[in-house]
Amino acid sequence: MDFTEVIRTRRSIRAYSPDPVPDEVLRRVLDGARMAPSANNIQPWHFVVVRDAAVRRHLAELAAGQAFVGEAPVVVACCGKRYADRYSWIGDNMYLVDCAIAIDHLTLAARNEGLGTCWIGAFDHESVKRVVKPPAGYDVIMLIPIGYPDSPKAFRETTSRQSLRSVASGL
Repeated sequence: MDFTEVIRTRRSIRAYSPDPVPDEVLRRVLDGARMAPSANNIQPWHFVVVRDAAVRRHLAELAAGQAFVGEAPVVVACCGKRYADRYSWIGDNMYLVDCAIAIDHLTLAARNEGLGTCWIGAFDHESVKRVVKPPAGYDVIMLIPIGYPDSPKAFRETTSRQSLRSVASGL
C-alpha cells in the first residue's frame, strides 16, 4: 500500500471482526515497531502480546470498561523502561517519546496490513501491569487493541484536520 494512503486512512478502530490475526502478520506489525528510532538508540520498549480472550476482556474492564478493547483478537501492551537522557531537556521522560514513536510505527504497520488499532491510555496502570507482567523495570505505556475492522468503510480519510498552513510556518 502507498505510504501516503496508510497515513491518510489510519483511524482509531473501536469495532473489530472476530477474525484472528495470523502470526506472520502480527510479527510484521511488531517488527515495524521494533524498527522505530529512539534517542541514543536506547530502544526502551517491550511489547506484550495478549491473545487470551478472558485476559483481553479483563484488560477491557481495567481500561475504563471500554469493551471493544477485549473484543479485538489481539491486545498489545506497549511497555517502556525509563532511562536518564542527559542530552534532552525531557530528561528521564524521553522513554515516553521513544515509545510513542514505536507505537505509531506499530499502528501504521498494522494499517498497512489491513488491521485496525486504537491507542488506549485510559487504564488502571498498576492493575494492568499485574495482568500483563512486563519485564522488570518496565511500565505499561499504552494498550493497543489490534484486529480487522468490522466495517469495510472503517479506513477512510478524515476531513477534520487543521490546514497545513495553520500547523506549519515558513512554507
